[in-house]
Amino acid sequence: MKPLEGLIVLEFCQFLAGPSAGLKLADLGARVIKIERPVKGEACRQLSIKDLFVDDSSLLFHTINRNKESFAADLKNPDDIILIKKLIAQADIMTHNFRPGVMEKIGLAFNEALAINPKIIYGTITGYGTTGPWAKKPGQDLLLQSLSGLSYLSGRKSQEPVPFGLAVADLMCGNHFVQGILAALLKRAKTGKGVLVEVSLLESVLDVQFEAITSFLNDGGQLPERGDVKGTAHAFLSAPYGVYETQNGYLSLAMGDLLFIGNTLGIDLNDYADKHLWFEKRNEIRQILANKLLSQTADFWIELLQKKGIWCGKVFNYEELDSQPFVNELQLKQTVKNSDGKTLVTTRNPIQLDGNYLTSSKAAPKVGEDNLQIHEQFLK
Repeated sequence: MKPLEGLIVLEFCQFLAGPSAGLKLADLGARVIKIERPVKGEACRQLSIKDLFVDDSSLLFHTINRNKESFAADLKNPDDIILIKKLIAQADIMTHNFRPGVMEKIGLAFNEALAINPKIIYGTITGYGTTGPWAKKPGQDLLLQSLSGLSYLSGRKSQEPVPFGLAVADLMCGNHFVQGILAALLKRAKTGKGVLVEVSLLESVLDVQFEAITSFLNDGGQLPERGDVKGTAHAFLSAPYGVYETQNGYLSLAMGDLLFIGNTLGIDLNDYADKHLWFEKRNEIRQILANKLLSQTADFWIELLQKKGIWCGKVFNYEELDSQPFVNELQLKQTVKNSDGKTLVTTRNPIQLDGNYLTSSKAAPKVGEDNLQIHEQFLK
């Protein structure tokens, strides 16, 4: 039995942050019902990655909405609102990521939901909180990476700001949202009362940077300074930390004793015996390491370094990653199937419980696919 089995989640969310949280809850056993507009459904159904689609919905939509049900309802239609309120009365959790004021306008704000169901856990995701001049601005991942300072942590000093290649603000916010909802479930178990859970993209992406921001706040306001050698990987760490080119690809070097690493590679780094120089002269040191590592293959260096217990690894692309034995040994992929019998391969939840992986075989639903079943069970 999965830990959240028996719980019903009504998901009014769209795009990434909220639905990614719903996916985690579904993997943990909750019954997640997406509330979608009729016909077109949630907007993310048409937001594609690489123009890839499965049935009428994007592959992106399928990646974060598997193992859910879909109930089509028009939130501007009074009759459909009546049905939604009946569902809220029987739900455990409801989530939304509308801009502040939208749910209030249609009569589904927290206090109104609480009046319908005094034990409801009501979760909201916003871009920048619910008050203040930014409250109604669009909360989009790249915009949050940019304004939060995150884009100034990657790449080299001489480069422009480098945003992450993933929607990290959305996905971290989704994880924080799940943490809040699970905590709210515990609180409700103790008090018997509903709980309001609120997170914002801005607060999540700042929380991810707690080390860097704390350094800035306690170091006289000194800005992080990225290294300026190719392969710089962290604005706050000293040499040798970084990614280095070899004759046939790249390898990464993590933290370690610089002089020991130098001896292992056949480089005299005694001029940098003072550990303070490992940060102060990191560009200089990394360039020396880079010149040496370019003289042999990645496999040659990794075998040499790992024998000495030095933390290093090969830099894989997805094709190389997929060929690694641990992918199958850890069962990192799963196949899901939609109601038309079409299948797609995706990742699985990273959590194990009692030695069991959290997997599911159900792909994302079509718009309103579960209306009939939900009507029969909840709305008669």
